Amino acid sequence: MTQFSDLGLAPNLLNAITAMGYTEATPIQAQAIPEILKGRDLMGLAQTGTGKTAAFGLPLVQRLMPLPDRPAPKSVRALILAPTRELTTQIFDNLRAMTKNSHLRINMVIGGASLHRQAQNLSRGTDILVATPGRLIDLLERRDVRLDAADFLVLDEADQMLDMGFIHALRRIAKLLPTKRQTLLFSATMPKLMAELAQTYLTNPVRVQVSPPGKAADKVRQSVHFVSQKGKYTLLRELLSENPDDLSLIFARTKHGAEKLMKLLVSHDFKAISIHGNKSQNQRDRAIKGFKSGEYRILVATDVAARGIDIPGVSHVYNYDLPDVAENYVHRIGRTARAGKGGEAVAFCAPTENKTLREIEKLMKIEIETASGVMQPDEDAPKQQRGGGGRRGGQGRPAGVAPLGKPKSAQGRQRRRKSA
Repeated sequence: MTQFSDLGLAPNLLNAITAMGYTEATPIQAQAIPEILKGRDLMGLAQTGTGKTAAFGLPLVQRLMPLPDRPAPKSVRALILAPTRELTTQIFDNLRAMTKNSHLRINMVIGGASLHRQAQNLSRGTDILVATPGRLIDLLERRDVRLDAADFLVLDEADQMLDMGFIHALRRIAKLLPTKRQTLLFSATMPKLMAELAQTYLTNPVRVQVSPPGKAADKVRQSVHFVSQKGKYTLLRELLSENPDDLSLIFARTKHGAEKLMKLLVSHDFKAISIHGNKSQNQRDRAIKGFKSGEYRILVATDVAARGIDIPGVSHVYNYDLPDVAENYVHRIGRTARAGKGGEAVAFCAPTENKTLREIEKLMKIEIETASGVMQPDEDAPKQQRGGGGRRGGQGRPAGVAPLGKPKSAQGRQRRRKSA
């Protein structure tokens, strides 16, 4: 493993790293940090949970620390854009720890917080601004911040920013930055639009890729239960009861569904809380804090939080509903097996979700182990699209019954396909 002391980082920054509990650099950090210190534009491809924040944060802080002058009023020296409030907050907290006892000013702007207070904080000038695109545009339109002095631009989880429709916001923001700047783009996947984005905003970038796009962390053990939609909750209760002391993250498809599921779990004496788009920022912050501290053992979330929860202790991720977009499955299960630890990713697949499961497996180039049940055809789907009937697992257990032992290996299983 690579030591941080081998990457050209300054002694005061190495001391900050030690205080934060970092010991050895992850592959993305080992490859990206030296290139960023050289001033190169960079495209970093790595799955969630691999240490991308430190990969761009540490060299960015080092490049800013020697600057003697304070930033001009309302100006920004380095801009970091992230898709969600949770991820923005996580980056902000990490950067503050890295810059402790330094002169650098770090600010954060996100929706759901006081616009007036954020404008006041920006009025004195900022060395590093971490922002969500929507709130940044609000402040730009009010002329509370300017970007013409920004020498650094970081796009973190850029693929999710595109998924969430921020492409037009990115174009508006990029026009306000100097053409001559260092640009860093980090992503877990590489869709076609991402390549176009990189070609537009990066100049002769070095590409750092530590795992194929769509690949989950190596220590995530995945399994799927084939179960009816009505049988999902009974199965979830059984599985949660088997691991009552673990931290479990459960993903639901909709805000209403997440809230309903959380209240149902609470009614059965589970220590659960929820996080989704209908929650205020204070509610979301309290939920994350309570989950991190162990006050709540279960967090029910929508994809809004899929890349903003960095809690090494999450042992289980349950896909109660499979996501609408296959790539989001990778981001969801990346919430476990963080910081080199192992984790379990458990998916529930109702007949209407068969197509989504096949898309996920195609993306990841694997067949997820079957823990219980048998894939049943979706009777509502067109005949040529119906799947199931030939995928078996869980040693013949019916859908909705938890496995007694480890899931049966995917090796040797066959999936029969009906001809159209």
